[in-house]
Amino acid sequence: MMKEKVQQLAHTIFEEVVAYRHHLHANPELSFQEFETSQFVKEKLTAWGIPFTEMAKTGVVGLIKGTKPSDQVIALRADMDALPIHETNDKPYKSKVDGVMHACGHDVHTSSLLGTAYILNQLKEEFGGTVKLIFQPAEELLPGGASIMIKEGVLENPKPQGIMGQHVMPFIETGKVGFRSGIYMASTDELYVTVTGKGGHGAQPHLNIDPVLITSHLIVALQQIVSRRSDPRLPSVLSFGKITANGATNIIPNEVKLEGTFRTLNEEWRKEAHQIMKKMAEGIAESMGAHCDFDIHKGYPFLINEEKLTNNAKVFAQDYLGKDNVVDLDIWMAAEDFAFYSQETNACFYRLGTGNAQKNTLNSVHTPNFDIDEDAFKISTGLMAYMALKQMGN
Repeated sequence: MMKEKVQQLAHTIFEEVVAYRHHLHANPELSFQEFETSQFVKEKLTAWGIPFTEMAKTGVVGLIKGTKPSDQVIALRADMDALPIHETNDKPYKSKVDGVMHACGHDVHTSSLLGTAYILNQLKEEFGGTVKLIFQPAEELLPGGASIMIKEGVLENPKPQGIMGQHVMPFIETGKVGFRSGIYMASTDELYVTVTGKGGHGAQPHLNIDPVLITSHLIVALQQIVSRRSDPRLPSVLSFGKITANGATNIIPNEVKLEGTFRTLNEEWRKEAHQIMKKMAEGIAESMGAHCDFDIHKGYPFLINEEKLTNNAKVFAQDYLGKDNVVDLDIWMAAEDFAFYSQETNACFYRLGTGNAQKNTLNSVHTPNFDIDEDAFKISTGLMAYMALKQMGN
């Protein structure tokens, strides 16, 4: 009976949730700048009589308490920030902000959680427990809005027994969702390397200390950390995506800047790898007469889905959607600041399918032509509401 009520309410709110998404997509805001988005969320919660508090400047935390007796608390999280990408889609709801775009689906997550809030609020006379609605800023930018909200007490008063979050996935067909228990996503660290040598004329290399050549040695050598120092059973990724050497065809520059990322699924190896990378790079540069500054900006930890919570959520999803519409996920070496929550409490981070070839929504996130099949909202709002109710024993 509860499932049917949730499904009916999801049907009722569907078109309104799509409208929410269109508004948010057209008006994206970068990390820690989500002021209008935050205000939009607060207006909806206020209209529904859902109390809320503010955190991390633009974060919003709502509470829906069921009237039946229960001490169960479940948290539901959506992120709100956009990316510095110029949108190339030609849609009525395309970004109005030049160079800023919801290219990772956070407009979808926020709209969907608003729909879930509506459903749960309509049913609060029929369930026991408390649902904490976390509308979080700045998932895309270190140190991550999740870490700040945790420091400000988002997982206290009341303390949830678990937290769930969903994320769009264009590689999963619309109408389906995906789950994985245990370690799911990687830690992520940003690497900023400066190699300083002695610049000069390209025709006189013997008078220079060439930081371009030295940097090329570093790039090749550092890959051996993954291929020869890492346990081959443990996924690790070391990638450099930016090299800046402001010389010319016949000018050797004084310095070269190198930027990259390191990702893995084990905190002990992560710490060890940091030390190895730094020591190796500094040693190679010194041996070739140069100096190396190797700066590591430690980012998000690895994300782990607690097995009981996640397995239960998968069963509830199968009940709500049918077994054929629930798929198993593989390890994903991308990173998410939801991982901070997973390090503090039981967590389940699952994927919402948004892919549809006929609607041209198969493009990856973080691309200028990313979009979703909005039929995904037909299941996203109700599914999260239903799983929250079942996790609390309703």
